[in-house]
Amino acid sequence: MPSERRSWAPLLAVCAGYFMVILDVTVINVAVPVIGRELSASLTGIQWITDGYTLVLAGFLLTGGALGDRLGNRRVFCSGVAVFTVSSAACALAPSVPFLVVARLVEGLGAALIVPGSLALLQQAYPEKAVRSRAFGLWGSMAGIAASAGPLLGGLLVSTVGWRWVFLINLPVGAACLALTLRHVGRSPRRADRPLDWPAQCAVVAAVALLTGALNEAGRRGWSDPAVLAGLGLAVLAAAAFALRERLARSPVLPLGLLRSRAMSGGAVIGLLFNFGFYGMVFTASLEFQHQRGFSALGTGLALFPAVAMTMFASVLSGRLTRRTGDRPLVVSGMLLAALGLAGWAAAGAGPAYALLVLPMMAAGFGTSFALTGSTATVMGAAPQAYSGAASALFNTTRQVGSATGVALGGSLLASATDYSTGIRTSMFIGALAYLAAAVLAWRCVPAKGAAPGPAPFSSDDR
Repeated sequence: MPSERRSWAPLLAVCAGYFMVILDVTVINVAVPVIGRELSASLTGIQWITDGYTLVLAGFLLTGGALGDRLGNRRVFCSGVAVFTVSSAACALAPSVPFLVVARLVEGLGAALIVPGSLALLQQAYPEKAVRSRAFGLWGSMAGIAASAGPLLGGLLVSTVGWRWVFLINLPVGAACLALTLRHVGRSPRRADRPLDWPAQCAVVAAVALLTGALNEAGRRGWSDPAVLAGLGLAVLAAAAFALRERLARSPVLPLGLLRSRAMSGGAVIGLLFNFGFYGMVFTASLEFQHQRGFSALGTGLALFPAVAMTMFASVLSGRLTRRTGDRPLVVSGMLLAALGLAGWAAAGAGPAYALLVLPMMAAGFGTSFALTGSTATVMGAAPQAYSGAASALFNTTRQVGSATGVALGGSLLASATDYSTGIRTSMFIGALAYLAAAVLAWRCVPAKGAAPGPAPFSSDDR
């Protein structure tokens, strides 16, 4: 029997990789003004430095999952960590904006290889449900911690040692992650007989990238802009092409039988909704604290800390409670608590004192992380072992879309509202409605205690 220290080594390895991926989504936000000045970047260049990484990450998640199922999740995960670490070094040494943009695109590709394998490796390393739920909870808390701590860490690094350390900090983390994975995570099964469906992969990359890009642009251009509408329309066409190809393919990336599973599809939509609410809150709160209250980047990170502090506590608690209650009560109560938090912010009135916002932020951070463990376990439990990478990729792709939608809608509401305070309150109210919808969906889709989701049935006819 391995020691407790050794038994949690796979979790440390996986969480280190996942933390780097999510941190790089938010930590760059406080660094780009300085990067723009030092490298003489245009507005377009700054946008690509920020959004290029997110577009590649979102677009290639399903490809990363399919590669993991075919070649072995540990091998693909380690390859992603290596690509991510090397490209981070390239970002830190970038002499010009074009060089930095290309390095960020490669970094996003490495991230897309890391994320699907992370959940699949945890499922492999911890076959017992109770232990696996705790591992999923801690994995999920990394997203909230990294997202909320990004502005704080970025502000601290930029104001002390310079913007290049925003990327250099990934080097020791990546090296430690790679060493822990190779030593403590067992080899994953390879299914070389499963061909990669490249037409389907290209279609899903196009669909997710177009959708994410259109949502990002909607925050700046407005929802009625022709470029935004064209991007959304093309994303729908690409998604339709993907669905048609999956129906005809001999070896589909995502068999339709998986999506017919209420636990699988419902869990994925729940992930989209709570990421919509949480990341929309973090984005609009960051703008509120900096633009309206005059907080510095470091001060904004500190102001968001109550939400961060709750994520780790909630994930540990939910992982311990799930063996007693099952996943459904935790997901439902977490979503209701988060909805109450954002509704409280919306009801606080115009320009409320910061002290009145602490409890709403804590409620949103706690509720989201409290529900993430159960929703993750639901999605992963509904997938056969052979499709664990694809299930992880599906869950994380929908969450990424939810994040992009929350940020885009929040930015659009702030830009179009009659005053800033109205935009903030409207954004929080919509986020509360998303959490409520997730609670209702969880009651219907997350299995009750003793009714495990089980692998979704599908056959060769499900294509």
